[in-house]
Amino acid sequence: MRIDLHAHSTASDGTDTPAELVRNAAAAGLDVVALTDHDTTRGYAEAIAALPEGLTLVTGAELSCRIDGISMHMLAYLFDPEEPTLLAERELVRDDRVPRARGMIAKLQELGVPITWEQVARIAGDGSVGRPHVASALVELGVVDSVSDAFTEEWLADGGRAYVPKHETDPFEAIRLIKGAGGVAVFAHPAAAKRGQTVPESVMAELSAAGLDGIEVDHMDHEPATRARLRGLAADLRLLTTGSSDYHGSRKTCVLGEYTTDPEVYGEITRRATGAFPVPGAGGAPRA
Repeated sequence: MRIDLHAHSTASDGTDTPAELVRNAAAAGLDVVALTDHDTTRGYAEAIAALPEGLTLVTGAELSCRIDGISMHMLAYLFDPEEPTLLAERELVRDDRVPRARGMIAKLQELGVPITWEQVARIAGDGSVGRPHVASALVELGVVDSVSDAFTEEWLADGGRAYVPKHETDPFEAIRLIKGAGGVAVFAHPAAAKRGQTVPESVMAELSAAGLDGIEVDHMDHEPATRARLRGLAADLRLLTTGSSDYHGSRKTCVLGEYTTDPEVYGEITRRATGAFPVPGAGGAPRA
C-alpha cells in the first residue's frame, strides 16, 4: 500500500480542488490519501463525492499551534468534524486569518510593495486565506522568485518585516481537543528548521506524555540525518512515525506520494480513531 497522510486543497492553501486532489492521488498510484487542510474541513464533501474506486480518503486537518513563541502544526486525523469544542477552536483560528492577512498586506505596502487585498483574495479563492496566498502575490508581482523565497526574515517568516501573528492553539490544548473529538494527533514536520525555530525535544517528550500519537518523520523539509534522529526519538517516546508529501499542488515542488506512511502505522491510526472512519472510494471517478 502507498499511503500519503498530508495533503492540501483549495479549501486552504493548495491549488488542487478537493476533487482534483483525490483524482491526482489515484493517478499517482496512492492507495490512501489524507486531506489535511489548514484549520478547516470544508473540502470533505467534494473530495468524498469525487473519490475514485480503489482510493481511500482519510479526513483530517492541520491545526495551527504555538508554544513558547514557536509556531508548530498539529495534524488531526479521523476526528468528528462536528464536535463542538474542536469546531469552535478551528473557527477561531480561521476567522483570525483575514485580519492577519490584511495586516501583512499593510506592512508590505509600507515597504513599497504594490500588493492589494483584492489580489490576495483572488489567489485564495474560497480557501482559508494564509501566508502562502500572500507569498503567491509576491511571486506574481515579481518581488520574489518563488513562494518559499517569501518565507524569509526579509518578508513573511516568523519575525520577518511583514509578519503578523494570528491566533494559534496551545499544542497541549490541541491534543486534548483532538482526542475529545475522537481523533489522532501527529506533530507535523517537527524539525523543519528552514521554516523557522523548531520545538525542542524536551517539549516533544511533554507532548507525548500529554497524549500525542505520533510525529511526521519522512517529509521534504527533513534531511536524512534529521529523519534518523526523529525516528530514534519516536522510538524512545513510543510515538508513531508517519511520512507524507505535504502536497500543495503547484504552490510547492513536492509531489503526491513523495514520502509515505508504513501500512502498519496507518492501521494503528485507524484503530485509535473513534471520531470518523476512512472513506473507501465508491467510484466517484474511474481510477487511472
